[in-house]
Amino acid sequence: MKTVADHAVLHSLTERFSALSPDSERRWGTLTAHEMLCHLGDAAEMVLRIRPRDRPVPSRQRRMIKLLGLWTPIRWPHGWKTNPAHDPRVGGTRPTTFATDLKRVLDGMHVIATARPEAVEPAHGFFGIMSVRDWQRWTYKHADHHLRQFGV
Repeated sequence: MKTVADHAVLHSLTERFSALSPDSERRWGTLTAHEMLCHLGDAAEMVLRIRPRDRPVPSRQRRMIKLLGLWTPIRWPHGWKTNPAHDPRVGGTRPTTFATDLKRVLDGMHVIATARPEAVEPAHGFFGIMSVRDWQRWTYKHADHHLRQFGV
């Protein structure tokens, strides 16, 4: 399974992000390409405990949900509501310059790729308790989901 801990996978994602532009058209959803970068940057900063959570960390195990959502090739469905704290139209970071917001996403992915257990959030709001490897897989799937949203 692909994760950002694999250098080749991380490089491939970086190349795909370089094909994204402010005027890339979405295939689904409501965020613009630039807003999507802010969403991904906020999400990475939450994983890395840079951006504080607005809700308590869940302490439940959701093994089957996590197994299906992270560790199978099943693609994530379209149309799920974005976490308001990661939505640039609600409580998330507003777009500044495209290059700056893109760099924040790429930097976040690279840090998650080599993160130590104490550097990451212990749980995801939907998937429950997460290991570093789970977060590295989640980061790949989250980025891939949004890159496909914009056809790259």
